Amino acid sequence: MTKKPVRILILGTGTMANVHAQSFAAIDGVEVVGGVDNRPDVLKAFCEKHSIPNAFGLLDDALEWGEFDAVANVTPDAVHYPTTMMILEQGKHILCEKPLSTQYGYAAEMADRAREKGVVSMVNLSYRNVPALQYAAEMIRNGTLGTVRHFEASYLQSWLTQPAWGDWRTESAWLWRLSREHGSKGVLGDVGIHIVDFATFIAGSLPAEVSCRLETFDKAEGGKIGEYTLDANDSFAMHMKLQNGAIGTISATRFASGHHNDLQLRIYGDYGGLEVKLENFKSILRGCIGAPAMLAQEWTEIDTPEVPTIYERFIAAIREERPPEPTFDRGAELQKVLDLSEISSAQDCKTLLATYD
Repeated sequence: MTKKPVRILILGTGTMANVHAQSFAAIDGVEVVGGVDNRPDVLKAFCEKHSIPNAFGLLDDALEWGEFDAVANVTPDAVHYPTTMMILEQGKHILCEKPLSTQYGYAAEMADRAREKGVVSMVNLSYRNVPALQYAAEMIRNGTLGTVRHFEASYLQSWLTQPAWGDWRTESAWLWRLSREHGSKGVLGDVGIHIVDFATFIAGSLPAEVSCRLETFDKAEGGKIGEYTLDANDSFAMHMKLQNGAIGTISATRFASGHHNDLQLRIYGDYGGLEVKLENFKSILRGCIGAPAMLAQEWTEIDTPEVPTIYERFIAAIREERPPEPTFDRGAELQKVLDLSEISSAQDCKTLLATYD
């Protein structure tokens, strides 16, 4: 059966855009037809590398051209809101990088406008691609743990202490992530959104209360390298109560030596516990479930089926083969948690209620 063709425009042609281009090109019936970037040399190299026929220095010019069905928005965080709103006005489907925006008001407006336009609008929470995450969430929805009571989750990176990622002190691709002036929301916005989604998606509940401590550590003389003021948060520790009554902790840092890019969740209910890991790019699910295992305190590894990538799910949603997930609404809900976390930290870890429009 011939698949409906889908033409993709990639907005922003930095490092992450290469993943988008390769992933979309691998899907039957999908063609990346254009790239947009205000850096001519970067744009030219990107389009040549991926054999993309059309290059635009301005989004306005690409929108006027209009010969595409959907956009992958791979711009810096602060640019998501204005560019996405322009794209939505043209009625184009959109996959936006996380976080959806830099504040809840913008994110909610983006979600509302996407709904009004009736387009597929998804946020790239890439760890939804982890088989262990999806299967654990399904198990909990099916009542395998009974009532969820407690959880602890972490996202650990080491690029501020180990050279495996490159030299962050000399590379703009890393330095901008440490600077609020350059649009960074720190580790909270960069990876915190992933681990909050990781934990609450599996637990099957939105947060009800949030308390958070953000910390920025001294990393250079005078707190600055070149044009980059290193003032974005490097680590956070969060306490959370969910709407389903469960409580837990969520943390993330870039100082976790020995952990290149690892996520972990431990979650417990009346009938047992699950451990969900992405470690060294390997998806792992372990369980201590049911009376015999709980009596023996025995943990066993659970086989998990492969799941489609976010890029495959986005195209399938455009083709009306499956519902879009995660949506802009989910992105806005997560942005509310990030906003509350910043406010809580500024108020000495005050516990704040999470409400969603």
